[in-house]
Amino acid sequence: MTQTDEILDLPEDRTLPAIVYALYLLGLANGLTILIGLIIAYANRTSVGPRMASHYTFLIRTFWIGLIVCVAAGVLVLFGAILSFILIGIPFLMLGIAIWGVVGLWFIIRCVVGLIHLSRGDAYPRPENLII
Repeated sequence: MTQTDEILDLPEDRTLPAIVYALYLLGLANGLTILIGLIIAYANRTSVGPRMASHYTFLIRTFWIGLIVCVAAGVLVLFGAILSFILIGIPFLMLGIAIWGVVGLWFIIRCVVGLIHLSRGDAYPRPENLII
């Protein structure tokens, strides 16, 4: 058994990443707890083992990707709302709202899949992926 195998076999605390996942999911209703979860993820990413570090990386990327897409959708909604007075903006408005819905669903799915991997004690297999 190599030293790397011994490191991967050590038990890691899964409580704090689970709390961050819960804060993210709760944040869909209030928004503030997502920021608290992000701060916790950034603060603990470097002080944990490789398995939990993959979850923190996954959580941090989930936040930033979701934020960027939500801001882009917000620009579409704003643009569509302004142009809806001449009826050409309605498709942009509807597209932005649809993107918000899809991003919300994507966010929930990512958190649930991450919780499943966490409950098994596994590292998140592909924390840099955009989809899942």
